[in-house]
Amino acid sequence: MIWSFVKIALFLVAVAALTMGATYLAESGEGVRLILLGKEFTLGPLQAVIVALLTFVAVWVLLKAVGLIVAFLRFLNGDETAISRYFDRNRERKGYEALAEGLMAVASGEGRLALSKAARAERFLQRPELTNLLTAQAAEVAGDTKMATAVYKRLLGDERTRFVGVRGLMKQKLAEGDTDTALKLAEKAYALKPKHQEVQDTLLKLQAEKGDWKGARDVLSTKLRQGLLPKDVHKRRDAVLALQEAKGVLDEGATVEAREAAIAANKSSPDLIPAAVMAARAYIAKGNAKHAARVLHKAWEAQPHPDLAAAYAEIAPDESPAQRLKRFEKLLALRPDHEETRLLQAELNIAAEDFPAARRALGDLAEVHPTARVLTIMAAVERGEGADDAVVRGWLTRALSAPRGPQWCCDKCQNIQAEWSPVCDNCGGFDTLSWREPVQGAVPLPHGAEMLPLIVGQPTTADEHDDPVDIESIVDADLILDAETRDGKTP
Repeated sequence: MIWSFVKIALFLVAVAALTMGATYLAESGEGVRLILLGKEFTLGPLQAVIVALLTFVAVWVLLKAVGLIVAFLRFLNGDETAISRYFDRNRERKGYEALAEGLMAVASGEGRLALSKAARAERFLQRPELTNLLTAQAAEVAGDTKMATAVYKRLLGDERTRFVGVRGLMKQKLAEGDTDTALKLAEKAYALKPKHQEVQDTLLKLQAEKGDWKGARDVLSTKLRQGLLPKDVHKRRDAVLALQEAKGVLDEGATVEAREAAIAANKSSPDLIPAAVMAARAYIAKGNAKHAARVLHKAWEAQPHPDLAAAYAEIAPDESPAQRLKRFEKLLALRPDHEETRLLQAELNIAAEDFPAARRALGDLAEVHPTARVLTIMAAVERGEGADDAVVRGWLTRALSAPRGPQWCCDKCQNIQAEWSPVCDNCGGFDTLSWREPVQGAVPLPHGAEMLPLIVGQPTTADEHDDPVDIESIVDADLILDAETRDGKTP
């Protein structure tokens, strides 16, 4: 508001000054006399001022015209001038407009339109580091993988765009299923930009799939140093990789190194069941039963599992069922209310032929959680207590169609695997397998005998018991059901 008032005041002052000046010149009697080409011109004061201003304007226009002519001649000669800069700015404006429209076309999935815009942008801008990337992305959207690959290869020639080219080719090879080439490209991209998180994840996944456990551990350590991975997650995953590395050493026959690696993996993550089993067996092979038991106790306390019980039985393979039952009491006391503990206790009592104790150990599991293993153990208990064959067959028939209980399930795709592995066989997820009940569906246990995974100790002789329990007939439920079906009977 005040500034507007000041501007109006200044304008009025200027007009008043000019008016006063013109009035003074008009009233002045003096003038200017000019002689030009033998002619005399007499100008009044005001006329002289006007002629001087017009002359100044004419000279300025003449100089500008001369400058324009000179610039035009230089433009024709190829020199940089205001005219050339004008046309350059015009081309640049059109090029960036085409580039922006091409990016929008890529984002909206219009591949062919994006390709045409990329060609137009290249024609105007002459900036291959920008337009080649747009061309490659447009070719991918349009489904022209051959053209996209060719453009990504062109990007390799420029230091500024080399990483983009390598990453683009890596993604192309992954889409084609060429994981060997993709792994090499991922290693190259990782060398160019080791802090790139997507490249780290891709390289880690490919290394895990190819069994390059040492390389995968290096990438994992890099992620930890850069703060991209929590320490507890790194510790767990590094233990997984160390375990697989130990298995590889064991396959090559270097058992000493494998034992040490397995023990190190277990120390990194004591709750990793396969690492605990492998470490315990390494201690058993060294004759160190005390350390083996300690490892298995710690793992059982974290997560009871049949593999842990099987490894615990290997500590004293020649003991009798009664001796085994007594030795297992320390392990069973760690998680007495856990379902796996109750099942293990029932199996141990069946092996010792103490069937009432086995029934007490099972409790109400047959009603609240009737899995195939629970029902099969119930069949063994009924057979051991002398129940009719129809009762035993009834339990076995239910066992064949019952849920299998906890299994190795992928937390990412819900795939079920018979054995643990660091990478899911279905989705390729790393460290996604956990021991739990499947969300839906189930797969048969790999062997019927695993319905009673224990671990039967030294067999009891016929002299010690008049009526030994036929465990094999209990376990082989499929044969019993087939026989009943052939006879036309219903259990």
